[in-house]
Amino acid sequence: MKLSKGKAQVTVNTVFDALRDAMIREERIEIRGFGSFEVRHYDSYEGRNPRTGDPVHVAPKKLPFFKAGKELRERINAASRLEDESFGS
Repeated sequence: MKLSKGKAQVTVNTVFDALRDAMIREERIEIRGFGSFEVRHYDSYEGRNPRTGDPVHVAPKKLPFFKAGKELRERINAASRLEDESFGS
């Protein structure tokens, strides 16, 4: 199946928009064989300015977190092993 560049771009953007919107709603997203995305909450804390050592208040925040799925990890490791073998010859 051939897809024009414009239609492919619309399709990819639609998928990314849906992922972004789901994460804004703090829904967990799982793509089988690839990985999962979720929003993690971090409490506020007192940090330090690395230049001056002065205390700095760090506000609470939410950050996106990605965890690679088993199949993706296995494929990356297999490819890495093949690459290492080809350089070792």
